[in-house]
Amino acid sequence: MLNKLLIIVFLFSSAISAQDLVTKVSKRGTTAAPFLSIAQGARATAMGGAFVSISDDQSALFWNPAGLAKLQGVGVMFDHTRWVADVEYNFLAASYNLGDLGTVGVSVISSNYDDMKVTTVENPEGTGEIFSAADAAFSIAYALNLTDNFSIGFNPKFVHQNIWKMSSTAFAMDLGVQYKTPFAGIILGMAITNFGTKMQLTGNSNMILYDPDIYSSGNNNQIPANIQTDEWALPLNFRVGLGYTANFSETQKLTLAVDAQHPSDNYESINIGGEYSFFDVVFLRGGYNSLFLEDSEASFALGLGVKQLLLGNVGVRFDYAYQDFGRLKNVQKFSLAVTF
Repeated sequence: MLNKLLIIVFLFSSAISAQDLVTKVSKRGTTAAPFLSIAQGARATAMGGAFVSISDDQSALFWNPAGLAKLQGVGVMFDHTRWVADVEYNFLAASYNLGDLGTVGVSVISSNYDDMKVTTVENPEGTGEIFSAADAAFSIAYALNLTDNFSIGFNPKFVHQNIWKMSSTAFAMDLGVQYKTPFAGIILGMAITNFGTKMQLTGNSNMILYDPDIYSSGNNNQIPANIQTDEWALPLNFRVGLGYTANFSETQKLTLAVDAQHPSDNYESINIGGEYSFFDVVFLRGGYNSLFLEDSEASFALGLGVKQLLLGNVGVRFDYAYQDFGRLKNVQKFSLAVTF
């Protein structure tokens, strides 16, 4: 098993090298589809984003697809994010356990931007036109327990962005593993997310009328042309984390987690978090995001959750998370999950 784990670590490291990551350069603002880096799931957010090793709900499709292998029966999760600048994101995920064949999952991430006025230099108050923007990602995941202690997951995804009359698409893959170590209560998790193609905006907004020789009065000064746009990589991220669960009694337990992350568009940082459970019904959570990352607006996070069984086999869980974002104020998340 250790040999398998080392092989997967090597493959992950090779994949990162293929993306030409430079550890001494942050590359902030140099990737497309930054919404793919926005945390999904109020529970994970309240724990400071330290979730790669303990992913065990439908938000595993975002954090570590290997976590799907822990899920039983059928489950659905809806997560709503009140992001900065009045932007909102919705995350819908579902999972289905196939027994010995593994677990499959699907997810959708979509944005909600308000309509905006089209403004120009000549018409700073607006031209009378309205434009909008949208982000979306669709994925189908598969996870399998290779042994009682080792699981692996894959999450292919389709990514789409558009703004006004321009759009771009990409395909990506998330890969993850989770390993229950020989040490009681300790789980090791690793995941690489958004490994895929580049995105390039194209559309009618690229079209202009061009004059190839502005000093000549006899040439055609209305030649249709396209403005060339560059290709940009997706926000690749490699996470490795440890989780530890201590059972104080039959009714109370504490889960602690720490993640180290290596993104392609920023410096490395650490996420830490914890969750205290009472009777497996009430949950108190806290964490800190982006430790040791200079100039980060994200910092501490807090949250709570409530879980209740209905009709004996239908579980309903509501989670809330608040994360401080410094000068950008705060981000709040609400999640509702149903399992049966």
